[in-house]
Amino acid sequence: MPAEDATVTRAADAPPAPAGGIVIEHLHHVYPDGTEALRGIDLAIEPGERVAVVGPNGAGKSTLMLHLNGILEASHGSVSVDGVRVDRGSARSIRAKVGLVVQDPDDRLFSPTVREDVAFGPIHMGLPQESIHARLERALAAVGMSGSERRVPHHLSLGQRKRISLATVLSMDPSILAFDEPTSGLDPRARRELMELMAARPETLVVSTHDLAMVAEVFLRVVILDDGRLIADGSAADLLADEALLLAHGLERPCLPAAASARAGP
Repeated sequence: MPAEDATVTRAADAPPAPAGGIVIEHLHHVYPDGTEALRGIDLAIEPGERVAVVGPNGAGKSTLMLHLNGILEASHGSVSVDGVRVDRGSARSIRAKVGLVVQDPDDRLFSPTVREDVAFGPIHMGLPQESIHARLERALAAVGMSGSERRVPHHLSLGQRKRISLATVLSMDPSILAFDEPTSGLDPRARRELMELMAARPETLVVSTHDLAMVAEVFLRVVILDDGRLIADGSAADLLADEALLLAHGLERPCLPAAASARAGP
């Protein structure tokens, strides 16, 4: 066999590249009132990475998250997921890949029952009933809410509603999970349960948060935003130990349990 044919054979047999990669290039976003929320963000996230995006209020964190699945359009620059540019033409397919879990679960839960909320995405994907049911059961099991199908979402606790909100995303089988302030408003038990759930997920994980103690326990990589600019991008151990850097950008070094302190550095 000629050498070039052997090369073709190896390429055909090679496994596909893992899904879940994000590339952000020179991303700017200006809101209609003239507020410049993002000012030239460049960021690459590999499939399977866990990245925490931190910064003060108004830093642009939530705006960045809304660009990952096309809810917002770039004023300049681009966001690509698995090599596909996020725009109006690709938004529908991108939203099946990038599951955005918003800060307020009530923004996502609007049906009379948990079953209807979690099945909403698969139904609108046109899947057969058997697949919808399988995805529903799998998503609820993943968030520890099996058996809650008939419950009324707004009768659940905040922690439970956040779990169901995540289940509505997992039912779409995304390769990327993007959370906006996931632990906000949770009591210590619900916060711990959600942290453990996130830590166990295999998908690429991108989280916008003020909860630096959670970041130290769950994430290896941290990105700091301030005034719409990317200030720092590095290991959680290094950045969370840099008290001067954190204070300069409206953040405080977290008080951590002994095990987490060892991971975050001296």
